[in-house]
Amino acid sequence: MNSLWTDTVSIPERESLHGDIKTEAVVIGGGLAGILTARLLEESGVKAVVLEGARIGSGQTKNTTAKITSQHGLVYDKLAAQFGMEAAGQYANANEKAIREYGRIIKEYGIGCHFTEAGAYLYSGSPEMAEKLIREAETAKALGIAAEFTTKTELPFPVEGAVCFRGQAHFHPLEFLRGVAEGLAIYENSPALFAEEGRVLTERGTVTAKHVVFACHYPFINVPGYYFMRMYQERSYVLALDTENSAGGVSFLPEGMYYGVDQDGLSFRSADGLLLLGGEEHRTGENREGGRYGRLMERAKRLWPACEERFRWSAQDCMTLDGIPYIGRFSPKTPDWYVATGFQKWGMTSAMVSAMLIRDDIVGKENPDASVFSPERFTPAASAKKFVSGGLHAVRDLSREIFALPRAAAEELPCGHGGVVEYEGKKAGVYKEEDGTLHVVSVRCPHMGCQLEWNPDEKSWDCPCHGSRFDYGGKRIDNPAQEGIK
Repeated sequence: MNSLWTDTVSIPERESLHGDIKTEAVVIGGGLAGILTARLLEESGVKAVVLEGARIGSGQTKNTTAKITSQHGLVYDKLAAQFGMEAAGQYANANEKAIREYGRIIKEYGIGCHFTEAGAYLYSGSPEMAEKLIREAETAKALGIAAEFTTKTELPFPVEGAVCFRGQAHFHPLEFLRGVAEGLAIYENSPALFAEEGRVLTERGTVTAKHVVFACHYPFINVPGYYFMRMYQERSYVLALDTENSAGGVSFLPEGMYYGVDQDGLSFRSADGLLLLGGEEHRTGENREGGRYGRLMERAKRLWPACEERFRWSAQDCMTLDGIPYIGRFSPKTPDWYVATGFQKWGMTSAMVSAMLIRDDIVGKENPDASVFSPERFTPAASAKKFVSGGLHAVRDLSREIFALPRAAAEELPCGHGGVVEYEGKKAGVYKEEDGTLHVVSVRCPHMGCQLEWNPDEKSWDCPCHGSRFDYGGKRIDNPAQEGIK
């Protein structure tokens, strides 16, 4: 499904890597984090090459709601309580600087990307949650953010309270990506298959570099680093709506950006004359019943009965166990490797924070905000316990997996549906097209062997352990898996 962003911009294609090359830094991943890292390195005199497995911006960047904000949910009061005001201040300062850095780059390079300053609001309809919002506003203000608690919003329903951060922004992410990528050494359709010290291997060539940056959403190298023990992934859904009511109602195009902190909270922002409505979050691999888009549309219809859907898309986010991205040295054993991952749902600001922190580390410049994001803060025992409670139950015995499924075992599946089918104690994943054509695949994730689950909203096979995803025919959609399923 195309997002609003992919439908309204065209990005020139780049050639694939053919042969072996040498450079100072190689960046794996051509999303916003990777492209910004390469750009800032080049500005600092470090030659960089970007390797992208498909097209630049074709991963998570195209699926964002493109809010550039230091407001990342109820984060600051939590950070201050768990890590202290100094660490919370580092987080706040890094993200505030990221917003200003976007402004600098857009102005300096003359990038037209509909960059617009706007307030960012957290809101709630719960009196109990309103008390948390008051504390969040007080903590954020103490950390130097222009934050205030309010009960007045543009929302078409009452709220018990909201926190507004001033001086935030939103933009068109692919228009920005197209502009900031101009002149960089980028190789598309060149997936990184393996990395060892200063060498990154692709299908048709190798890049040798002093520095290796993993900006590929979810690191595909399991050891060292152990990122598969540190993160899980979540999915969320977006509708781009025309809320104009020809019967005389009022359309809703807010100037601010809104994010609900209640369990069923919604996200709002306007773009290109449309309302972007987001929500229905769930852990990847836990959506057997589906219906996420339908429920979002039902809620929209209650507010704007005549609204019409123009686009729909979904996003996938890496979630860390303490709510802070992993940005910095990949592991103590690989001093010249760097990682940018675990952006939660705030990829635009975190991408710029990553680029600035990694740039400074590579050029030998001390960054006062680096320590709070350091991947070395990981505590294996605590993180492993929380990860197991969150989803490792999905690793199942697949030793009796089907690869030659008798047709009769799948015939009962309705057309247009998919699911795990069992026959004589064996399992297979089946999708049945509307014309009756069957697609039979393994339900074993090639990353670490977890059982895949059917996602009816996307017609995909999703891994509940680490978030790899595959289309109904077995082609890989999302990493950390590097290959499709059989």
